[in-house]
Amino acid sequence: MRKPVKESRLKRVVALGALLLLTGVGVAGPTGLLAWSENASALETRKAEIAKLTEKRDGLRNRVMRLDPGAVDQDLAGELVRDQLGVMREDEVVITLDDE
Repeated sequence: MRKPVKESRLKRVVALGALLLLTGVGVAGPTGLLAWSENASALETRKAEIAKLTEKRDGLRNRVMRLDPGAVDQDLAGELVRDQLGVMREDEVVITLDDE
């Protein structure tokens, strides 16, 4: 016995609607083709930020290593004492530079 034409047609319409919906999400969804360039630019921004933070972290790590109690860098220790405590000798002249 043959199925009614109406039921077969309804299945086709539902299948076509589902296919169109999936295609729309694939093109315009949050991870679709239209968001691809936006995600790529965000990735480049994050990579630049990571590089900057890595450089800063390495500088801080170097500074911490130079302040190791076993082998203190005398120049850095003197600089920190003068900066933090405002200590200086009578024959020294202080020239301050503004950081930009």
